[in-house]
Parts: sequence; structure tokens; C-alpha cells
Amino acid sequence: MGNALASAGDCGDRIKSCPERIRALYNVVRREMHKITAPTCKEVRATTTVVVITVFIFGLYFFVIDYFIQHGMTTLFDYFKHR
Repeated sequence: MGNALASAGDCGDRIKSCPERIRALYNVVRREMHKITAPTCKEVRATTTVVVITVFIFGLYFFVIDYFIQHGMTTLFDYFKHR
């Protein structure tokens, strides 16, 4: 029974300190937000170019792989169909 009362007091202290903890979190977030910089237009263009080229290369790669798998499966099915 004594433990229940002790933990209830601890809970009250935590509730009382909640506004201070929120204020401290807000201050930390504000400090971190001041460290953030937006990318320049040149950086955005460079990153976009890399993404577009990478997507094109992967698309070409999967097209070639899909073509060979499709061609191989068709050949395999035709071989066993005519047997």
C-alpha cells in the first residue's frame, strides 16, 4: 500500500514538470532548426540529374533482363510443347 502512495507522488511530480520538459524540448528543436540549411538550386539540379540517370539505367537493366527471361521461357515452353 505504501508503494502505491509513493508512486502516486512520483506521478504528480512528473505531471508538474511536464510544461518545463515541453519548453526544453521546444528550445532544443528551435536550436536544431537553425542549423538546417536548404539546398541550393545547383545542388537540387545535380541530385535530380543523378536520380533521373539512375532511374533510366535501372529501367534499361530490368528491360533487358525481362526480355531475356521472357525469351528464355518462351523457348523453353515451345521446346516442351513440340516434344
